[in-house]
Amino acid sequence: MDALLARGRAAAEALMVDECVVRRPTGEGSDDDGNVVKTYEDLYAGKCRFQKASRGQAAQADVGEDYVLLQRVEVQFPMSLTGLKVGDEVLATVSQLDSDLPGRVFIVRDLAHGTHKTARRVGVTERTS
Repeated sequence: MDALLARGRAAAEALMVDECVVRRPTGEGSDDDGNVVKTYEDLYAGKCRFQKASRGQAAQADVGEDYVLLQRVEVQFPMSLTGLKVGDEVLATVSQLDSDLPGRVFIVRDLAHGTHKTARRVGVTERTS
């Protein structure tokens, strides 16, 4: 069973052709011009894979007077990535197959745990502002 799971995890990682940084907001600071900026702790930098979430559709949300469309996305990481929390951010840094992906920021919304998983699959929504 261990050998089979190891092969499955290796196959899942072979499909992770994107790169991203996972970071946790730690507070706020200011830049040289006095603008308030968020501060972060980097948790992970490495391979990942972005996919449309297999469950659910895009949903409308009204925030104040703004109309927002929330697109569900799944990010896949190697199982060696541990300690993720809801609210952590995933910054796409490199994508071989989607040139619109780098620079986008996603917020972790769903965590899934399991014994025989081949990848750490995390539900996220895109932060657009």
